[in-house]
Parts: sequence; C-alpha cells; structure tokens
Amino acid sequence: MSPLDAPFAALADPTRRAILSRLAQGEATVQDLARPFAISQPAISRHLKVLEEAGLIETRIQGTARPRRLKPEAMAGLWHWLGQYRALWEDQFRRLDAVLDRLDDQPEGPQE
Repeated sequence: MSPLDAPFAALADPTRRAILSRLAQGEATVQDLARPFAISQPAISRHLKVLEEAGLIETRIQGTARPRRLKPEAMAGLWHWLGQYRALWEDQFRRLDAVLDRLDDQPEGPQE
C-alpha cells in the first residue's frame, strides 16, 4: 500500500474535506468542528479518527480539551505528488490554447 493511499482515501469524503478546510483556519475542538454539520458529534469523531490515521491531522492535549490541527508536512506531501502532474496539465493547456488560436485565425465559413 502506498503512503498516499490513506490520505487520498480520507479526502474522498466531502465531510472530511470540509473538516480539513475548517482546520486550515486554525485549531478546533470536536464541538467546533461538529457545529456546521447535521451529523452527530460521534460521527465527527469517526471522521477525525480517519483523518488522524491518514496522517493529515493531529490532536493536541490542552487540559481537558483535545483540539485538532492540520499536519502541514502531510499536506505538503500530497501537494508534492500532485505537483508532478502540474507540468503535464500545463503543457496540455498550452497545446489547447495553440489549437484555439489557430481556429480564431481561420475564416468563419464561406465568404460571399
């Protein structure tokens, strides 16, 4: 199993992506994270467990609170992997632009 399998599997769920978006703004407790969702706090906790097992977030102990936060190094690993394909896509878009530019230079149908 690739080290990227668990993070990408965790990101497949829209609730977990929303949780990560919220954590990108800063630490949050389970209660904070559960507030905008119409699901139970235990369900949010299960999502957090998946994200933590995938290495995307971590829990910090602060008294009785357990705020979660992103693990930037894990997110950087995903961006690095995705970045390998950026050059490929940029080349494809440049080629598409060239085709579209040639189409713009051609006359539009028969001239009378």
